Amino acid sequence: MTQCNAISCELHDYIEIACMYGYRVKLEFKDGHSLEGKAVDVMTTAEKREFLVLDNGQKQQVELNQLARMTTLTPNASFKEVTF
Repeated sequence: MTQCNAISCELHDYIEIACMYGYRVKLEFKDGHSLEGKAVDVMTTAEKREFLVLDNGQKQQVELNQLARMTTLTPNASFKEVTF
């Protein structure tokens, strides 16, 4: 069962789907910068902070509560855009 802390369970489901299908995504952050890569995994630290693991040549951890928008770049994905 998905544990939902920093973001709503519904939004968390989109992150899980992106990882499950290995979608390429564009992440836009609350501070205005953006990042692109392949959604790989979701991890939770002992402090209950949640991260999306993004592969863009190197694996990066992106804290979910910093996201403003996620757009899928993979053709025919099951969703196009999610606003956090």
